[in-house]
Amino acid sequence: MDRDTEISKTQRKREMHELQELGEALVRLPAERLAGLDLPESLREAVLEARRIVKWGARRRQLQYIGRLMRDADAPRIRAQIEGWRSDAARQAARLHQTERWRDRLLEDEAALGELLERFPAADLQRLRTLIRNALQEAASGKPPKSARALFQALRELMVEDAPL
Repeated sequence: MDRDTEISKTQRKREMHELQELGEALVRLPAERLAGLDLPESLREAVLEARRIVKWGARRRQLQYIGRLMRDADAPRIRAQIEGWRSDAARQAARLHQTERWRDRLLEDEAALGELLERFPAADLQRLRTLIRNALQEAASGKPPKSARALFQALRELMVEDAPL
């Protein structure tokens, strides 16, 4: 064997640990996401079995077994699919936080409504003003934040329609 093509024991172990970690990610996936992946049947069964195992030693052995099965699976494709789902979740969380910041700014600063209209010209100004006014009145009187929730929903719809983050 050529020295350039030899893989060190350390490199092989690192690759096996990466496959085992990918297998652990499969075990943690929601059932509908797992069903959407094109996995070999033996790997799918091993993942489902790992979900049922609660004892640490047995679970660890099952995860090692899943790591061995991952050698025969298309690991880069599986990893790419999982990473795609993670990035989608991160984008959704960022959009949620952006919507919360807009709602809070609208309730604290009157000038924020003008900025919002510049950024999202399709916004229904009258509806937003009504929701802001009602949310402020509810907060002042100690009522449940019904209008603040409605304002959040309106902002979320507006941001999905008009612009990406």
